[in-house]
Amino acid sequence: MSPDSRHGRKKASISESNGTSREILGLRELCEGEVGGNSSTIRLWRDPNLDHRPDSYEDYKSDYHPALFSALERHLPGHILDATKDAKLHVLGKVVSRYAPRGERKRAQRHKEYRERIFNEYQPLHKDLRTMNPLDYCVQTFIDAVKENTQESFRRIVMEPLPGVYAFDLLQKEFCQLLLDEVENFEKWVDATNFDVMRPNTMNKYGVVLDDFGFDNMLDKLMIDFIKPLASDVGGSTLDTHHGFVVEYSKERDLDLGFHVDDSEVTLNVFLGKQFTGGELFFRGVRCDKHVNDEIDTEEIFEYSHNPGYAVLHAGRHRHGVKEIASGHKTNLILWCRSAVFRELRKHHRDFPSWCGECLRQKKERRKQLMEEKQQNQDSQPYSCKSMGVQYRSIVYILNEASLQQHFFSPGRLHDRFPFFPSLTKVVNYHRVNGMMS
Repeated sequence: MSPDSRHGRKKASISESNGTSREILGLRELCEGEVGGNSSTIRLWRDPNLDHRPDSYEDYKSDYHPALFSALERHLPGHILDATKDAKLHVLGKVVSRYAPRGERKRAQRHKEYRERIFNEYQPLHKDLRTMNPLDYCVQTFIDAVKENTQESFRRIVMEPLPGVYAFDLLQKEFCQLLLDEVENFEKWVDATNFDVMRPNTMNKYGVVLDDFGFDNMLDKLMIDFIKPLASDVGGSTLDTHHGFVVEYSKERDLDLGFHVDDSEVTLNVFLGKQFTGGELFFRGVRCDKHVNDEIDTEEIFEYSHNPGYAVLHAGRHRHGVKEIASGHKTNLILWCRSAVFRELRKHHRDFPSWCGECLRQKKERRKQLMEEKQQNQDSQPYSCKSMGVQYRSIVYILNEASLQQHFFSPGRLHDRFPFFPSLTKVVNYHRVNGMMS
């Protein structure tokens, strides 16, 4: 596959990067007595209650991260939201334990122990960085647009160089430098202690997961309060969890990043800084799972060069990659924003013409083919068309034999008598002109 080809449709090769009423999800649990009566069925709402502020579960001993329970709490029915924290945990615990495989629970336990070790042994360089409010590190133009929360306010700050790809100024330069310093300090600690650090995904050999050393709550707030309102056009209206990390490109680090899709519904990509040449971010069209390796249309090809503090927002299924860096050092903050609702609904669809480029192309082709067939049928009707097993020529013969031409000549009467032949008027007129009717 040649991602740089700009002629025709080329074969794509994709790597998967792992890492209106209120409808309900197909998640059901029995809650015995503590909430809503004995043996009542509890169903999670599809849409989260954004006005509800969930409890903190930091003190809850579980195999899963506390943020998971806080995110799920927003999906609880209204009569449970006001229940005690223990009652809500009873419900949420049952949901998680039922739908999480045993292997996943073991992995979650190992990850929890991994994070606890970092928390106990790593000394942060900037302790206040993890608790900063987005109001303190986002640029004022972005904050004002989100507060206004209108299409006009977003148009003022957002560029759309390619359909579904949005670029805008997001982070203050001072914050970018503080975050770079913290990441470098963490990497020094990893090297000094020979710590077996977990990398962000299966494709990047370098970089760190910010959530693993204290940035999870800060990034979650950034996603819910600031990215979610902006991401509705790329499927971000139901975002509930995230995976935040930093990647690095240089001659000594990752040189490039292959053609792939993200394990996210919406991806936020922010260039934090340093000088470099090359390393452009390229896009090659949005695809569903079925068409992820399908061809590339020339109009889908686009390349973007980052500026410090600027963000690129796009659908996780938008195929993309990073070209080889020529010189310097490039560090980016990546936030994979996910939606359990979208993933659940996606299981029940066979095609996605509203966002998959190939599904849309096939739908247009089917529609064009049907229109052509319909036109061909209409053009051939006066000569040989059949309807309900009777030839038009037979209809003309019947009309002649019965001497009913004068009675049926009125178009309105024709339609009333033969509603199943919508073009009968056209047929009668055709044969009348050509001398087949007296």
